[in-house]
Amino acid sequence: MREHRVGLAVYVKNTKAARNLRKFGNIHYISRRLNYVAMYTAADTLDETIERISRLDFVTRVEKSHRHEIPVHYDNARPDKAKEFDYKMEESQILSIIRGGEQSR
Repeated sequence: MREHRVGLAVYVKNTKAARNLRKFGNIHYISRRLNYVAMYTAADTLDETIERISRLDFVTRVEKSHRHEIPVHYDNARPDKAKEFDYKMEESQILSIIRGGEQSR
């Protein structure tokens, strides 16, 4: 089973030194222009990892991603009435074509 991971944005002084962050997790992206590293690390040791990374001399700050806090299941979502009408019209047209084909036989 896959471990639960959390994203981190690590702002660095030098992007060449950012390769040293590989031992803390998976590096997803290194921005040379904005001097940050997007990486994923294990969620169970997150606080410890952030503390260790922030102590490095080439790191200016570490921010935790809030993406895992955003809900992805929308229980109160209402369907679009216009789409429902289109689906019903399309279904009735298909049924009329099928019925018309059966009657001509």
